[in-house]
Amino acid sequence: MKAWINGSFVEVAEAKVGFFDAGFQHGIGLFETMLARDGAVLRLEAHLERLATSARALRLFDPLRIEPLAEAVQLCLDTNALSDARIRITLTAGDMGKPFAGANAASPQPPQPQPTIAIHVQPPTRYPDELFAQGVGVSIAHDRVNEHDQFASHKTLAYWPRIAALQRAGAAGCAESLWFTTKNHLAGGSVSSVFLAKDGRLRVPLARGEEDLAVHDGASGPAAPSPVLPGCTRAAIILWAEGTGITVERTPLRIEDVLDADEIFLTNSSWGVMPVVRVETHTIGDGAPGALARAMRERWLA
Repeated sequence: MKAWINGSFVEVAEAKVGFFDAGFQHGIGLFETMLARDGAVLRLEAHLERLATSARALRLFDPLRIEPLAEAVQLCLDTNALSDARIRITLTAGDMGKPFAGANAASPQPPQPQPTIAIHVQPPTRYPDELFAQGVGVSIAHDRVNEHDQFASHKTLAYWPRIAALQRAGAAGCAESLWFTTKNHLAGGSVSSVFLAKDGRLRVPLARGEEDLAVHDGASGPAAPSPVLPGCTRAAIILWAEGTGITVERTPLRIEDVLDADEIFLTNSSWGVMPVVRVETHTIGDGAPGALARAMRERWLA
């Protein structure tokens, strides 16, 4: 297997970045995880646009060009002779040793270094069919998402808290951990977006960029910037649901909404659609994957 790093292919065993790379030294970077089926990357443009938007918004790297990056992803698939694959793109601020060493009171703004861009492909993770047929349990994360954290709604390399929450969920027999904000509003899973179904409609936490679409619970005025990542698979599910006449509400959701839901399902690029039948010890609905979750999963598989 070969990885693509800054325009060149190297054997995976030889793939490395510098000691002073900003991703290694300070966790300064972004990533995207995608899925390929039959040689096509699902929602490739949406993933790369999200990466470029985050790179600009967080002042990581402005002139990220989508088209050549998409070509590099496809070339990586072809070079490794994979038609079905899990793909990861990692973008960091690059080697920051020299700029940091030269920064001082007289020169507080070091020059922007060249970024590190790496693409790695591997065979996709195969999840047992019974997870989707029977549904999974989820736990509630101990930590909270800070609404005032400008990085919260972006896919940054600072993933340790999410992984730790996943590990605690696994120890409790759960497949995912749900995160709430400091105001006790549902934000999402550690590695997924969350959908609730109630009375035939879907309800989702408001994501970054959707503030003008908010359905307020009695409040007036524009919504504050959302700390919720706008998931790419989430966007596809919303599009499909609304296209079949299902109402999708983007609104603040609390734990009471979660526990009172008729259905819950999770979405990401690896699972597609994952039904949830239990929140810790609380059973959701009748304890089996619901009709909307099954319908959306069938659409995703198709």
